[in-house]
Amino acid sequence: MKKFLVLAMRTPNFDTAVLQPHKDFLQQLNQRGQLVESARFADGTGGAYFIAAENLDAAKELAFADPVHTTGSSDVTVYEWEPTTPN
Repeated sequence: MKKFLVLAMRTPNFDTAVLQPHKDFLQQLNQRGQLVESARFADGTGGAYFIAAENLDAAKELAFADPVHTTGSSDVTVYEWEPTTPN
């Protein structure tokens, strides 16, 4: 499994009613062992989470099912995470 960073940045259409469905979505990912870590940004502009998936397409499929994305409340972008170790 590879790690992917999911950025969810709020749009002008953001509706706070999406927060609970989003939390439920993350909880489901966690229960399936696919959520690595999640956090919101202190400035209120959005948040990010790490997921485990086989490849970028699978990661996008997961992230794009997030209610913050499907409702248009946030722009979701997925990046493959390739950690580096200092020399």
